[in-house]
Amino acid sequence: MHVQHCIISAPGKAILHGEHAVVHGKVALAVSLNLRTYLELTATSTGKVSLDLPNIDTFLSWDVSELQLLAADSSATQEESKRLDPELLRRLREFVGVTNGNLDTRSMATLAFLYIFLSLFGSGELPSLSVSVWSELPTGAGLGSSAAYSVCLAAALLTASGAIPAPLKDAANTARWCQEDMELINSWAFQGEKIIHGNPSGVDNAVGTWGGMLRFLSGKIIPLSRVPLLRILLTNTKVPRSTKLLVAGVKDRLNKFPSIINPVLDSVDAISCTCEKTLAEMTSEPITGEHYNVLEELIDINQSQLNVLGVGHPSLDTLCRVTLTHGLHSKLTGAGGGGCGITLLRPETDSSVVLHTIQDLRDCGYDCWETSIGGPGVQQHAPPSVRGEILEHFGPR
Repeated sequence: MHVQHCIISAPGKAILHGEHAVVHGKVALAVSLNLRTYLELTATSTGKVSLDLPNIDTFLSWDVSELQLLAADSSATQEESKRLDPELLRRLREFVGVTNGNLDTRSMATLAFLYIFLSLFGSGELPSLSVSVWSELPTGAGLGSSAAYSVCLAAALLTASGAIPAPLKDAANTARWCQEDMELINSWAFQGEKIIHGNPSGVDNAVGTWGGMLRFLSGKIIPLSRVPLLRILLTNTKVPRSTKLLVAGVKDRLNKFPSIINPVLDSVDAISCTCEKTLAEMTSEPITGEHYNVLEELIDINQSQLNVLGVGHPSLDTLCRVTLTHGLHSKLTGAGGGGCGITLLRPETDSSVVLHTIQDLRDCGYDCWETSIGGPGVQQHAPPSVRGEILEHFGPR
């Protein structure tokens, strides 16, 4: 292997504005969350390949020889990263025991790992290595946890295979790849997302790769080069929801009341564009209270629009009501119908207000974290910079 040890991280994502409207050709703004997934890859001499996923209580290990048999007929190469190899995927599904009715998180994570590993190393002798992945992101909450996982896998395995160079230099704590290398990382991460989700938009893995904020319109993803780092509260109501059913519900409402819903979708589009303009101003001129006033008003208006579209939920109404009693403004993020919401924190918001708000939301049975949006995408870390974080979260493994 070209790299004996590396630690990689990638961020989760939230939709700032434009959810559901994006399905109907409107602009959506996706932002990185400063809640990250971390991966540690280590070359070993055990003759085994191991995958440790403590967040989902999974540890798997295979003999290199049995994986070598799976890779024997593989034709996938790094130049073919834009399409899945159906034959390799079929063999791996049989090997892992994944059927159409067995789409659990453990199986999909395993399948994505083995597919990328064998695609990148399968043309030669497979190395023995161990991969551990741990995350600050909850799974199944619409926060891009699977994409952050896929981005970490792609970056680590591309680097270990020598397809891209390790960007970290002496004395640096973190480093990022060049644009060309990140495009390759994003392509392979998208393969992982397709394995896990079937037909993803590509937004989540793009946010995990580039970070910051992305503009998504009609399948075209444009990373925005400069965005301010904004403090938020991220709240998980823990109310399960079906994205598929919620999307279908908006379509039904649009078909039933086109003269009412089309203007709402146009208005959501205008919200996204106004927000994008405001954030651009905040990076090119001194930030003022008026900028935050605009962002708060946009949040309130957008939340009302999403309720009109039929994707609200009493749990989200409670979130908005509780945070407003503390002078804070919230909206759902993602599919709605429960799930997660974001709350903007102004720079002058007192820490006691934040603590009391978090406690009130936890008293409602919600999970709540203070974090930020707009942070960096995938990056490599020097081992000491995150080693303490590993032990703090999971203890020695």
